[in-house]
Amino acid sequence: MAEIESHPLEPFLPENATMLFLGSFPPPKVRWSMDFFYPNWINDFWRIMGLIHYGDKGHFECGGTEKRFDKDSITEFAHTQGMAFYDTASKVRRLRGNASDEFLEIVEPADIASLLRCMPQCHTIVTTGGKASEELRMLLTDASGATVALPKIGSHTEVYAYDRNIRWWRMPSSSRAYPLKLEKKAEYYRQLFA
Repeated sequence: MAEIESHPLEPFLPENATMLFLGSFPPPKVRWSMDFFYPNWINDFWRIMGLIHYGDKGHFECGGTEKRFDKDSITEFAHTQGMAFYDTASKVRRLRGNASDEFLEIVEPADIASLLRCMPQCHTIVTTGGKASEELRMLLTDASGATVALPKIGSHTEVYAYDRNIRWWRMPSSSRAYPLKLEKKAEYYRQLFA
């Protein structure tokens, strides 16, 4: 049986955060280009943010021949924008040793309530892929105690959870394995900042 991995990053929770982004779990560290969320060079999350906010998909790249994202620029941007980051899993098993959500077994879900307690202004949760969305859906219930319906990709639902009203947005995966052009993904994500 595969070894249990604990989440390698501390949650990024600016006090001014209004939006919490939740992926599933970071890829194996050998694939990282920085020590922050969405670290895989072939994940387009930071390119999507570059397109939306600066009209430049390479805005958060270090440039030159280095295949790295600029962590300092990214964390400054995220803090300024009120964007918080963590994942829906705090412990997992990689059933195939790769970054694929398909082969990721969540052993321990993240404690979303404790994350939100650190951010009193946060009323938006954004899941960035199928596994993260399914996991959050299992953690949320409506007023009657029923599991919340999964929003369509690119849309949101309103729910009362964690002692507050939450707008939950379900976005397409920023992984290049998800078959959608970067510009189309950016159209979906742009709605979050309208």
